[in-house]
Parts: sequence; structure tokens; C-alpha cells
Amino acid sequence: MLAGVLASLTFAQEPMARFGTTVVRSIGFRGEIYLLRPGTPKLPKFRKLQSEGVIYTNKLDVPPMSFTAGFPGVTGRFEWFAIDYTARFWIEQPGRYGFALLSDDGSKLYIDGHTVIDNDGIHAAQLQTGHVTLKAGMHQIRVSYFQGPRTEVALVLSIAAPGEEFHVFDADRFIPPPDSP
Repeated sequence: MLAGVLASLTFAQEPMARFGTTVVRSIGFRGEIYLLRPGTPKLPKFRKLQSEGVIYTNKLDVPPMSFTAGFPGVTGRFEWFAIDYTARFWIEQPGRYGFALLSDDGSKLYIDGHTVIDNDGIHAAQLQTGHVTLKAGMHQIRVSYFQGPRTEVALVLSIAAPGEEFHVFDADRFIPPPDSP
């Protein structure tokens, strides 16, 4: 299982992985960016912070890499920041789904308000997995991430539907059909 996740990281399909852009998308992840105090050891309590800006993306696919660019259009910060991503996704086939979250530094995955993966703290790229049984229909997903000291980053969210291998979670593949309620 984990070998499949790691293998998918080796063959990144986009030459330049990004956390997102300032181009608004109605489908996919919306990420609120927060600046952190140097030395912050874990994910912050986001409700106590003020967002510096918003980015959008259809997938979280930032393989382990050096990051010094910051967020054009939002902030030039490349260390001591956090992003709180939220999205909705549609499940056609009910069942037990696997999720994998690779991050450098801390991250957490929540599905419908429940913690599925806790990969928090300051650490090098580290992979954690979790499973959740999902009913057919719409679900809420949240990925909270923070970057501590410079300059290595990673944030990859993968999913495995029942009977499938892990692949990068792409919100564009989890859109409800036109006739759904």
C-alpha cells in the first residue's frame, strides 16, 4: 500500500508543484494562508489567527522539494506559515477509503469533521495513512498544513477507493453528477 503512494510521488506529472494560485476556483480546495511565529512547533489554532490571503487548487501535490518562492500575489513568506485547505467532494461508490498524507512539516486530514490522519509537528517529509468508511454523496474534507523552518516542504494527499491503488486526490474527479440533489 505505502509503496504505491511512494511510487506515485516519484513520477510527478507537473514540472512545478505548487500549493495553489490566487485564481478563484468554484470546485476544489480553498486554502487560507496564515503567518506563524518562528519556533511554532505544531499546527496553530486557526480561529485565533488572521488570514493573509487565499489560494485555490484542485489537488495537494507538492512532493518533497526546496521552497523559497513564497506565494506570489499573497506573501513572499517561505517558512513559518500555515495553510488551512477545505473542499467538498462527492463519493459515488460507498465503502472504506484509504487516505495518505505526506508532509514536511505538520499536517492533519479531517473528513466530515473527524480526524483521519494526524501528521503534526516539525519533521522531514513523513507519510501517514488512515481509513474511513464513506457513504455515497457529498463529504467535507479539510487538510491543515504548516511549514516550520526553511526550506524543505512537502504536501501530498492521496486516496485509494475500495479495491484501488493510491493516487493523488484530485477534486476534479469527485464532482457530483448533474442530476444529484
